[in-house]
Amino acid sequence: MKYLLQRLGFYLFTAWAAVTINFFIPRLIPGDPVQSLIAKAQGQLSTDAIASLYVLFGLNKDDSIFEQYFDYWAQLLRGDLGLSFTFFPTPVSELIGQSLPWTVILVGITTVVGFLIGTSLGVLAGWRRGSWVDALLPVTTFLSSVPYFWLGLIAITLLAGPDSFFPASGGYDPGMVPGWDGEFIGSAIQHSLLPALTILISSMSSWILGMRNMMVTVASEDYITVAHAKGLPERRVMVSYAARNALLPSVSGFALALGFIVGGTLLVEIVFSYPGVGFSLFQAVGSKDYPLMQGIFLIITLSVLVANFFADIAYLALDPRTRREG
Repeated sequence: MKYLLQRLGFYLFTAWAAVTINFFIPRLIPGDPVQSLIAKAQGQLSTDAIASLYVLFGLNKDDSIFEQYFDYWAQLLRGDLGLSFTFFPTPVSELIGQSLPWTVILVGITTVVGFLIGTSLGVLAGWRRGSWVDALLPVTTFLSSVPYFWLGLIAITLLAGPDSFFPASGGYDPGMVPGWDGEFIGSAIQHSLLPALTILISSMSSWILGMRNMMVTVASEDYITVAHAKGLPERRVMVSYAARNALLPSVSGFALALGFIVGGTLLVEIVFSYPGVGFSLFQAVGSKDYPLMQGIFLIITLSVLVANFFADIAYLALDPRTRREG
C-alpha cells in the first residue's frame, strides 16, 4: 500500500508539473500568440476587441502571472481548455471531443489486439525455440524496425486505388454525416482498415520480439528447472511460471502504448488524413493554434500518467515482491 501511495504522489506531482509547463508554453514562445488570431482579421479589430481577446485567452497583461496561473487552474477544473484560434470561437474541448473517438477506437483496438497476439506468439517463440513461430523472428525483427508511416505509404501504394476496396484517405466517405447508422459505421470501418493494418503489423512485431527474448531469459532460471523437476504440466510451467515473469517488462511498455493511444500515431493519421487527435495536432501546429496544441499536449500527458499508474497496479498484482516492499 505504501508503494502505491508513493507512486500516486509521484504522478500527482508530475501532473501538476505538466499543467504548469502547459501554462507557460504560450507565454514563453517568441512574439504574441494572440497576434496570429488578430492577423486573420487583417487589422480590422478595435482596441476594445483586442483587449477582450487577451482576457478571453487568459493572457490579460493587467493581471500578474500568478493571477493568470490560478485562473488557468480554475479554467481547467471546469473542463475548459480554451478556444481554438483556427476554428474560433469553437472550444478546444469540443474539437478534441470530435477527434478523440476516432483515435481511441483505431489505435486503442489495434494496440490491444497487437499486444495480445504479439505477446502470445512471443511466448511460443521463446518457449519452443526452433519451431515455426521462432522462424518468424527475422521477419518480425525487420517489421518492428519499419516506421508506421512507411508501412502506411507502402499499403496505400499497393492496396489503395480508384477501384480498390481500401480507401486511401479520410475517416468516412465524403458527403456523409457522422452518426450511429449502419451505413456510416460501415464506411468508417472500411476507411480504418488500412491504418489499422499498418499499426497492427508494426506493433505486433515489436511485442513478439520483446516477449520472445524475455522468455528465452526466463526459461534458464532455476525456478523453471525446479518446476519441471516437480513434474508440473508443460503448459502450466510455460504460462504460470515463465510467461508470468517474462510479461512484467512488457506491462510497462503496454502502459505507455495505452497512454499514447490518445496521441495516436501522428504520422499514420497524417498519411491517411485520418480525423484523429494526431491529425488535429498536425493542423494545430501548421496554423499556430496554441490553445489547441496546449489542450492536446495536456490530454496526451495525463493519459500517459493514468496508464502508467494502472501499470503500477498491474505490477502489484503480477509481482509478489512489489507487494512485500509496499
